[in-house]
Amino acid sequence: MTAAVIPQNAKPDDHHDRWPMRLSALKLNALAILSALVLGALIIAISDIDKLKDGDVGGMLTTVKDAYIALGKGAFGSWRGWSETITAATPLMLAGLSVAVAFRSGLFNIGAAGQMLAGGVAAVWIGFRFEMPAVLHITLALIAAIVAGGVWGGIVGLLKARSGAHEVITTIMLNYVAAGTALWLLKTDAFRQPGRADPISREIKASAELPGLFGFLDRSALEIRAHTGFLLAVAAVVFFWWLMRKSKLGFELRTYGANADAARYAGMHPGRLTIGAMFLAGAFAGLAGGSEILGGVTQGHATTGLAGDVGFDAIAVALLGASSPWGTAIAALLFGAIKAGGDKMQADTGVPVDLVLVLRALIVLFVAAPALTRLIWRIRDRGGEGGAQVFRGWGG
Repeated sequence: MTAAVIPQNAKPDDHHDRWPMRLSALKLNALAILSALVLGALIIAISDIDKLKDGDVGGMLTTVKDAYIALGKGAFGSWRGWSETITAATPLMLAGLSVAVAFRSGLFNIGAAGQMLAGGVAAVWIGFRFEMPAVLHITLALIAAIVAGGVWGGIVGLLKARSGAHEVITTIMLNYVAAGTALWLLKTDAFRQPGRADPISREIKASAELPGLFGFLDRSALEIRAHTGFLLAVAAVVFFWWLMRKSKLGFELRTYGANADAARYAGMHPGRLTIGAMFLAGAFAGLAGGSEILGGVTQGHATTGLAGDVGFDAIAVALLGASSPWGTAIAALLFGAIKAGGDKMQADTGVPVDLVLVLRALIVLFVAAPALTRLIWRIRDRGGEGGAQVFRGWGG
């Protein structure tokens, strides 16, 4: 059978035909966020035990209002708030793209944490090992982070392409391998900080630190922590848009993600696309790890806890952003704002900062269960418009 040939001037898909579906997904996700905020307000209200005992409904509503106002002020009400929002959003944006590129290719990446560790360890080694001009030093460290993360993700793609091993299992397992490898490396004399017994790397040199984003402000770097890694994240979003919308590789990845059989019939190579998709996913996550290290005040050294919860939060970010470039960026900023505003909410109203985790969990719940959101807001399901992300099952 002769493979179908794709014309060189063929467009990945009809962009205009996809707009109604994208708008439907955005509408559904906006309602999911609203649902989480409403349910979160109820939790805040009933957590005010004193007012609840007195039956002071007005006081409970005031607590809810003050908590959400404080949350917004903590995230956007000052330069420090903006800085903390951007600092929290930067790794989420890059790791969210890591998950999104896998989603768009019909794959599932739960290995962003391990890929971040790989990128972070590579970046910190370049950062403390060499002495060179700042521009060259930063560039080389970022390239090392991208390559290391990409290779770690590419291993997953290679295993799936050659043996059929499912990426959900291999990404989870490689997270543990990355954590163990990082722990071993950080205990070696080549990495471990002199005079420290715990696994923590040497500090990167000043020439490897990313410049501050708000350097024009006369503020301490400890107070205004945002760095130009945020601009790298925005550039990565633009690159992701170009890759998926304008390039041949992006066309093939999206075609393979939407219909693997059609991609094979068109003469595409599933194995290469699988490896390529997971390499790209790992590269985005590796850049996230590298930007955290080179942020200086943000990290400046590597530990096994470098990735934190970012790798798993990135799944929620990609889901909320419908795996689109700008949707993922906005979702990362939302999660960053919720995290940044939590401390001020607790300080001003006494509402526990743990509510931030509850809000994020509720957002994930409503986004991951679109049928529940439709039921609450009485929205008709029009043939799967704006539905949940789809990836190939165990047989794919």
